[in-house]
Amino acid sequence: MKSRKIFILLGHPDNDSLNCTLADEYQRGAEEAGHEVRRMNISEIRFDPVLHHGYRLIQELEPDLLAFQENVRWCEHFVIFYPSWWSTMPALLKGLIDRTWLPNFAYKFTHGGNFWSKLLKGRSAAMIITSDTAPLVQRIVFGDTTNELRKGILWFAGFSPIRVYKFGYLKHFGMWRRERMKRKVYNLGRKAK
Repeated sequence: MKSRKIFILLGHPDNDSLNCTLADEYQRGAEEAGHEVRRMNISEIRFDPVLHHGYRLIQELEPDLLAFQENVRWCEHFVIFYPSWWSTMPALLKGLIDRTWLPNFAYKFTHGGNFWSKLLKGRSAAMIITSDTAPLVQRIVFGDTTNELRKGILWFAGFSPIRVYKFGYLKHFGMWRRERMKRKVYNLGRKAK
């Protein structure tokens, strides 16, 4: 298998979370398979997550946000780990995207703003999402809760394919199922999926 450049973003603000454990397993699998890995944990990224003027005035990017953008440009495969809270990503992760997913970085509008160029083409992505709700129940009740990140952010910038891995009903997972989940994520890392 060809070695790939993988950027892992842990989108859970708690480094003692299951999401962190899963990101560790993915990273271990990827590194053991010979992939080059960079990683950022959102809890360690120092930035103001608030768009004080919307996109009318672009705030100067903090050094950690510039490093995040550089890692996204560098990677061939972008992997985001996060919990589904209220059927979406944590606010801090959304703030990171709001501040960094900017024109001339992720996209560029053309033809008077009716079309756009996808500036991050040639990269794949994976979303690894945990939830206390069973994935089927979540989909029936709330619809596809991945659209915001999968389509509105990653696809919009040119990422393809984008794979989604959901692990749900965690409050009812025993040790055996958690170990199986960790093995699956480790194997995803080995395969750079």
